[in-house]
Amino acid sequence: MFESAEIGHAIDKDTFEAAVPALREALLEVQYELQQQKRFPVIILINGIEGAGKGETVKLLNEWMDPRLIEVRTFDQQTDEELARPPAWRYWRQLPAKGRMGIFFGNWYSQMLQSRVHDQIKDARLDQAIAGAERLEKMLCDEGALIFKFWFHLSKKQMKARLKALADDPLHSWRISPLDWQQSETYDKFVHFGERVLRRTSRDYAPWHVIEGVDPNYRGLTVGKILLEGLQNALKLPKGKASGMNPAPLIASVDQKSLLDSLDLSLRLDKDDYEEQLITEQARFSGLMRDKRMRKHALVSVFEGNDAAGKGGAIRRVAAALDPRQYHIVPIAAPSEDERAQPYLWRFWQKIPARGMFTVFDRSWYGRVLVERIEGFCTPTDWMRAYGEINDFEEQLRNAGVIVVKFWLAIDKDTQLERFQAREEIPFKRFKITEDDWRNRDKWDDYRAAVGDMVDRTSTEIAPWTLVEANDKRWARIKVLRTLNRALEDAFAKSDKHDKKKKK
Repeated sequence: MFESAEIGHAIDKDTFEAAVPALREALLEVQYELQQQKRFPVIILINGIEGAGKGETVKLLNEWMDPRLIEVRTFDQQTDEELARPPAWRYWRQLPAKGRMGIFFGNWYSQMLQSRVHDQIKDARLDQAIAGAERLEKMLCDEGALIFKFWFHLSKKQMKARLKALADDPLHSWRISPLDWQQSETYDKFVHFGERVLRRTSRDYAPWHVIEGVDPNYRGLTVGKILLEGLQNALKLPKGKASGMNPAPLIASVDQKSLLDSLDLSLRLDKDDYEEQLITEQARFSGLMRDKRMRKHALVSVFEGNDAAGKGGAIRRVAAALDPRQYHIVPIAAPSEDERAQPYLWRFWQKIPARGMFTVFDRSWYGRVLVERIEGFCTPTDWMRAYGEINDFEEQLRNAGVIVVKFWLAIDKDTQLERFQAREEIPFKRFKITEDDWRNRDKWDDYRAAVGDMVDRTSTEIAPWTLVEANDKRWARIKVLRTLNRALEDAFAKSDKHDKKKKK
């Protein structure tokens, strides 16, 4: 895989200087067109052998192009803030917006390679990391991102010669870092595992480009031309061009029976039982959230449901059990302009809590397969793809110790009508009812079908859905609290079991 990058590629000075003006002008032209169209972001991943000219090439790109539209990010050792969250969190929060370019040093490939080379992880963990990188890049590309992946290469002989030349030069010896010397000792392992990573992750939507790094003129022109051609081709594509194949339609059950039909919406609690159980479950929840085992976990709760199903009231009873410093409630509305410039999961990654903390999402990422599906805000390809993307997202959270609890609060159509009418009649509740609420009632059956598909495709062992009978608000609130408590207790029990195994 690296043979062609060890044959001594070189460009003489005159040829280089003759080619640069036209290349630079063309790169600036496509960069400004990218900014003007704002159709997609550009992500450039920089990897490879130390001393192969990675930093020098990026510096050259900043000279050739407008650096105000380029965001260079370096991911070194994880900070305490990053260690308290899923590994991908640090990358998601730094993604460039549509119309901009982001250059990532120390990206997800750097992390997995360094960990494997230094035996911090084994092959199985490396394969898991590779699969995770593939899923991340596939999603970003499906959401419209243009990804360039560069591996800057030197042969072992070339690397040692470069290090010796720098070490012998008093004016440039400072450029040698401890990582350079370290990699010279682990070169064979680094290239071995690097080849494995490149082989597994070079795909049509995000291929690797291996660049021989000995000659600065060659590597600069090569990278510049690859970027230019890729950007020109992407900018020529028709606006709104959908990626992938058209999905097969999801058909309704032939007997017209829905999962929601299995709920007993007549379930109720009288006031005395409710007040007694509310105090008990809130105290239980408060104690669990203060348990020292919570330091290994974070809690994420998703509240979805019919309009007027009582999500807000249930959330208030949950929050009432806690110190306000322990939780954060995130109400989700239509995405802002900044959020529309990113993949749809981006705004949710920003709000993932650190260990020991609790975040409540009032509406969530499931909008992609509910309101966006029903209202036509995304294509069938987009929302069909989203089921797998959401499952992967929630699996990443679970693997990082985040407990994900998801609720669908269900009411019948008559109960919804009663609550709508009550909201219109009570002055301090009128703000809760909008024209959209009434309009959504006309699509009741469409939403029921979408909810059924959502639960069928995203209720997993990792993050199951809890369907809450919510015609009676008291019953719903107790079921929500009890479910949260059981989820925490189950997670703590699994952690205890895992810790005991490690001690043996």
